[in-house]
Amino acid sequence: MSARVLPTRPWVRRALLCLLVLVLFAPVFGWASGVVGYAEPLENAAHAAGASGAASAPSGLLSGYGVAGLDGPVGTLAAAALGTLLTLGVALGAGRLLER
Repeated sequence: MSARVLPTRPWVRRALLCLLVLVLFAPVFGWASGVVGYAEPLENAAHAAGASGAASAPSGLLSGYGVAGLDGPVGTLAAAALGTLLTLGVALGAGRLLER
């Protein structure tokens, strides 16, 4: 009996294809957010409250929607792929544990 990593149901393949498309479009979304001047709502609230300089966001693996050492679209693409894989891995692992 071979262990399958992912079920072979058609909806799973479509869902993975959708995730792949979203990951590939992540740099486009990042570029577009800069063009329209988008800012995170919490950053806007902190600025309005005068607390924008009081605390800084912790630096982490995917800080600022990028990967350290990779700038621009490449960093955004790498962060999207890594974040998607981590989230998918945790979800699949939790699903396997709940099946038992």
